[in-house]
Amino acid sequence: MTTIDGALGATWDGQGTHFRVFSSQAQGMELCLFDEHGQEHRVSMTSEPGFLWYVYVPGVGPGQAYGFRVHGPYEPARGIRCNPAKVLTDPYAKAISRQENWGPEMFGYPIGGDENARDDRDNAGTAPRSFVIDPSFDWKDDVAPAHAPSKTVLYELHVKGYTRLHPAVPEPLRGTYAGLATPAVLEDLRRLGITAVELMPVHHFAHEQHQLDAGLRNYWGYHTFGYFAPHAEYAADDRGGQVREFKAMVQAMHAAGLEVILDVVYNHTAEGNHLGPTLSFKGFDNPAYYHLVQDDPRYYMDYTGTGNSVNLRHPYVLQLVMDSLRYWVTEMHVDGFRFDLAATLARGVHTVDTWSAFFCTIHQDPVLQRVKLIAEPWDTGDNGYLVGNFPFHWSEWNDRYRETVRKFWREEPAVLPDLATRLMGSADLFQGDGRGPTASVNYISSHDGLTLRDLAEVSPVLQGIEAGPARDEARRRLQRNLLATVLLSMGTPMIGQGDEWGRSQGGHDNAFDQDNETSWLDWSKADGALAEFVQRLIALRGELPWVRHDRWPGHGLDVAWVRPDGAPLGDEDWNTPRAHVALDATLDGERARLILNAGGEAVSYALPDDGGRWELVVDTAAEAPAEVRPLNGSVNVEPQALALAFRRSGDVSA
Repeated sequence: MTTIDGALGATWDGQGTHFRVFSSQAQGMELCLFDEHGQEHRVSMTSEPGFLWYVYVPGVGPGQAYGFRVHGPYEPARGIRCNPAKVLTDPYAKAISRQENWGPEMFGYPIGGDENARDDRDNAGTAPRSFVIDPSFDWKDDVAPAHAPSKTVLYELHVKGYTRLHPAVPEPLRGTYAGLATPAVLEDLRRLGITAVELMPVHHFAHEQHQLDAGLRNYWGYHTFGYFAPHAEYAADDRGGQVREFKAMVQAMHAAGLEVILDVVYNHTAEGNHLGPTLSFKGFDNPAYYHLVQDDPRYYMDYTGTGNSVNLRHPYVLQLVMDSLRYWVTEMHVDGFRFDLAATLARGVHTVDTWSAFFCTIHQDPVLQRVKLIAEPWDTGDNGYLVGNFPFHWSEWNDRYRETVRKFWREEPAVLPDLATRLMGSADLFQGDGRGPTASVNYISSHDGLTLRDLAEVSPVLQGIEAGPARDEARRRLQRNLLATVLLSMGTPMIGQGDEWGRSQGGHDNAFDQDNETSWLDWSKADGALAEFVQRLIALRGELPWVRHDRWPGHGLDVAWVRPDGAPLGDEDWNTPRAHVALDATLDGERARLILNAGGEAVSYALPDDGGRWELVVDTAAEAPAEVRPLNGSVNVEPQALALAFRRSGDVSA
């Protein structure tokens, strides 16, 4: 019988540091300790049962830079790529150094030569450093906000891009975790009314060499190789200070009532395919960490479009990901995760199983059961589109919602039945497995593609309108329509950073490498009126009968789709192409009417004479779109506009 005697990674005990790593391919292992001048001291490690390597070094503590050298076979034809000339980053490193411009020594083979040959150039001068950290932090009375699913409003946010040009953030803090924790930023977010920030990747990631050579950088961050380490470039101190700075940011967010959700990339790593660099996993145990081509393991199965796919079928790799998730919850106090290309996490040998070991392990984990879990429910491999197929405690990005709503506001015919389904939580996708409507994460735009303003700018409904005030107003109305639709739908709404005030990327639809003014939020161009409108929409969610609880129609929630005369829509109505639709819903005596008109003519919808007084609370065609106005018998909705009305209890004359 064998046991694992301690945690993987580097663990400081106050007197020295324990180092422990996994490799089933290593024939020998060295710990490399670096001083502040880059001088290297090597310490031999001892093999332990279970393919673990261990050493304890007295006197080594927080701030110590380290890495590993793995001695073993270099046989790419067998999928094994050990190379002791390459200093490897600890897969469990809690802090990793900033990246310098890499050279050819970062690759396991000679660039421009035989890709199956071993390159013996030493990379110690340029390899990323892992750092021993002091995990202590005074969390004081930190309490997770734990917003109910029906109250949750997601806000996709980039740590650097949000604050890099923010005028109220002190210059030294712009683009950092500390910048997000400044009172001005917290007040911006609190005032908006969102309940959770969904941070684009903050796990330590790499910039690809070809990007650096072209004067570009990996801006989005979907190129991870440090699953425990906050990205160093978002902090002032990259020798462990990024951990404390990240924790302080979370603490400040929680104090402001905001949850912190991380966009995590466990589906692939920055090491790429057989021609990619050797940073960590590839050099420790390539066949364990990655899906390799069975008949030719020198190559990688690429379900992600990035060159490799992480192999969660291996127990140590599954442990790595689970340990990472638990670490971010227990030590860093985050409130949930959005899993990039989550279908890859369900892959076995060419198959997809959303009750695979990874999902079953999360399901029974007492730490992870209590946090929010969101899937990007697809990857680029065969059978990789899994919208609506994740386990019942997961929510999913709903691209069918995105596409249907976009089509409707482009006035494409025959989308009304699908639109009604999307507006009411996509029951066809999520109801059958016991999930509520909040399993559907509804969005119009995200980091990937055009911003909401740029999407409106190229809409067909603006064609034929000459540049000038009329076109500007048509574009602003379409922005209001899109934002109102997503924020007034049943489900969990998500808006992208700056979309609430009209952020533009100049039409750029794939800004993954634009770490510059293209992607950074230019606060000088913020449309304050639009932002106030979005604040009002978010506040109104708490009054909507179909949003107040995470439940489907029935059980006290009565929903009807009505014609302009107030009668329910029949089969013929649904099958007749039209550009307007109205939802009428009642819960606990509270009634509301939502009307969407994407057509070129105004429509009038009769209101029921039920003894209450009706008020118009949203009209995207009005000069003051959130001004409350009394109604008398009907709602008139202008072309390309949305309206929301509430019935208020009491006498009409009151």
